[in-house]
Amino acid sequence: MLNDPKAAKVRGVAKLVKKDARQETGLFLLEGPQGLKEALDRPKLILEVFATEEALARHEDLFQRLTQLRIEVQLVSDAVLKALTDTNTPQGVVAVCQQFHVSLQEILGTKPKLIALLSQIRDPGNAGTVLRAADAAGADAVLFTNGSVDIYNPKVVRSTTGSLFHLPFAVELDLAETIQLLKSAGHQVFAADSSGIALTELISSGELAQPTTWLFGNEAWGFAPEEISLADKSVAVPIYGAAESLNLATAASVCLYVSAFEQNKAV
Repeated sequence: MLNDPKAAKVRGVAKLVKKDARQETGLFLLEGPQGLKEALDRPKLILEVFATEEALARHEDLFQRLTQLRIEVQLVSDAVLKALTDTNTPQGVVAVCQQFHVSLQEILGTKPKLIALLSQIRDPGNAGTVLRAADAAGADAVLFTNGSVDIYNPKVVRSTTGSLFHLPFAVELDLAETIQLLKSAGHQVFAADSSGIALTELISSGELAQPTTWLFGNEAWGFAPEEISLADKSVAVPIYGAAESLNLATAASVCLYVSAFEQNKAV
């Protein structure tokens, strides 16, 4: 058992909480049994696993799978596990994984029908929740522009609850170039913005059945005028109650699901 939180091995892994270390090594931390369970379909990405005795006992089936896949598990103390994470209440298991984002060209080569494009999204919880919603809605990919939160940030990874392993994603993209390539590939690009036309208008027109990229802007300032002009249309989610607005992740979930409804109806 690894007991010393100050051991060189522990300090080396713990550095992956920082973006600089992740960029330098091409690795990231995956915390929690659910995320690790979802990663098992891509076992070559899992390089190391650290777990407490309690976690081994609680998630016996999960660790049996790891044994079958010949992935070694390092037993650690609670103190070591806590040193490997950035949470106050660790979930008992942490894995070191290889980063696995793809290029935009690879994504376009699959002829996607529904994409989420996140422009300068800074909040880790929002980023992870949008990716999770995109996965649930059957989207084909999620794209992150430069200036967005690092997809491998532990908080982002946790908030995806394993959806990170379900659909391709590309990072550090230039917004204008990305939208140009998407349009060339036959996508209409709709910017989610409170000043736009009502989402219900797109439903009645049948436009949402076509290949679509939804563009979501920064949580605080949304879009600059030159950014929103890149989209084909600006679209607002109607608010029928007294709420002043919807948060980014909720609005994104609505937009993605409405597109999914229409695209699957057309199949």
